[in-house]
Amino acid sequence: MANNERVPVTKEGLKALQDEYDQLVNHDRPKNVEEIAEARSHGDLRENAAYDAAKHDQSIIEGRIRELERMLKRVELIDESNDAAGSAVRIGSTVTIEIDGEEESYTIVGAVESRPAEGRISNESPFGKALLGRSEGEEVTIETPGMDMTARILRVE
Repeated sequence: MANNERVPVTKEGLKALQDEYDQLVNHDRPKNVEEIAEARSHGDLRENAAYDAAKHDQSIIEGRIRELERMLKRVELIDESNDAAGSAVRIGSTVTIEIDGEEESYTIVGAVESRPAEGRISNESPFGKALLGRSEGEEVTIETPGMDMTARILRVE
């Protein structure tokens, strides 16, 4: 992620990022410091598996804290108001499409909130990119690595 790139998130996504940050800083980090101190008290660090594991965990925790800090500084809250229902697809829209006679609904979210199995697709994904800016009734071609498919937009909410 570029240093000045905005991170689009919903209110729910922002809360999840803030909660994860809080968990890491106020719970996981202090617990890890205790684990390192405990492992050090066992003596020789060269063959101390508990120390190695705690230091490994520390690097993961600290790396994620830095990543979350960068994201939180660049958050752009998505306007999820219903006044745009029926207009063009944007981040925060829930879109119902038809592909080969089957209806599917997706909510377009920023990449950090993407959970395809839950119907939350990234604005940076092939599906998301193809749908952004489109309106109800339009047919769009979605280019995926495996194949191209045509979808008709039924509803934008």
